[in-house]
Amino acid sequence: MSSDYNGKRTSKSSGVLHSFRYALQGIIHAFLKERNMKIHVVISILVMIVGMAVKLTPMEWLFIVFTIGGVITLELLNTAIERLVDLVTPDFHPLAKQAKDVSAGAVLIFSIVAVIIGLIIFIPKIF
Repeated sequence: MSSDYNGKRTSKSSGVLHSFRYALQGIIHAFLKERNMKIHVVISILVMIVGMAVKLTPMEWLFIVFTIGGVITLELLNTAIERLVDLVTPDFHPLAKQAKDVSAGAVLIFSIVAVIIGLIIFIPKIF
């Protein structure tokens, strides 16, 4: 037996199901509440539509899927770090700002890499 987030006893199998449910709730929350997550998801959908239109190869799809997953994952981590920092200290603190800025910087760097990967894959197909 294990416990869920509310301290209720759960079996191992239902614990796994609860874990998936909590993870899905986190993803949905980030999508509904975070503007940048919405932007990443919309751009990801557009990239996938264009990818189907230009008939990407399986190898190109691997790079696209990995890149989309990386950006969205980092955005989720950034959101989690922001929430945790806000929970720990609602007041301004230079270290809190640095933690938020560094996690946002990680998303920015990977997003730039994603754009570069997209350009490398799509420019030859479009032009």
